[in-house]
Parts: sequence; C-alpha cells; structure tokens
Amino acid sequence: MKQTVMLRLQGKQFYDGQDPEVIELVTEGTMERLDSGWEIRYEESDMTGMAGVTTIFRVEPEQVVLTRKGRLESQMVFRLGVLHESLYQMEFGALMISVCATEIRYDINENGGTVDLTYGIDIEQSAGGVVEYHLEIESK
Repeated sequence: MKQTVMLRLQGKQFYDGQDPEVIELVTEGTMERLDSGWEIRYEESDMTGMAGVTTIFRVEPEQVVLTRKGRLESQMVFRLGVLHESLYQMEFGALMISVCATEIRYDINENGGTVDLTYGIDIEQSAGGVVEYHLEIESK
C-alpha cells in the first residue's frame, strides 16, 4: 500500500581538494512496499535545481536503483563494488555516467526508516568525485 511520508534528504558531493557541495531537502513523498523491496518517490523542486523531475529510490536486497523522470531522465543502479553505466539525459543533451557503490545501508519498515548510499561517479570518463546520500523517511 502506498503511503504519504515526509522525506529528509541530504546529498554531499566531494571533489578532490574542495569543500563538499551539500544539498538538503525536506519534502513530502510516497513510500510503497513492493514484492522486491520498497519504493520511495518525490518531486524535485527549484531548490535542487531539478524542478519538473520525479525522483524514485527503489530499495531492494543487494541494490538500490535511483531513477529520475521528467525534464531529466536517468537510471543509476547501485550494487556494492559493481560499476554501472547509463545515460543522463537532460534537455540540452546526454552524458554517459558511471557509478560504483562503496556503501549501501538501509533500515525500512512500514513506519519509515533510513537509506544511506555512497558511490563514486565518473562523467564522460572523467572523475566526478564521491557522492553520499542520506535519506530519512517518516510516516505521516
């Protein structure tokens, strides 16, 4: 059953020799129990620079799939130590990105929970740094 939840998302992107770029978002979304795990969905906003985009975290045993739909289209599959390549399609063109998860942790039940994800990212075969996501889910 799909339920309305409050989401607190913190994203940090680390580049060599620079202070991390941090984005924090508190928004309403949905959480749904699936046969294979959980789906957490929310609408991006101007604050994240991705208004018009729906973000979906699909949390399954052994992997997390991050899908974006709308003005931006992408799907990144995170499995510990496994490289995943995909197209990151934007309004002005597409980029080839590669991601490799170094940490995947989650604790989710009907009342909410957390998802922690750390991964390295390469953009067009150039190092893009390390990204950390921390997502808190609270049932309303």
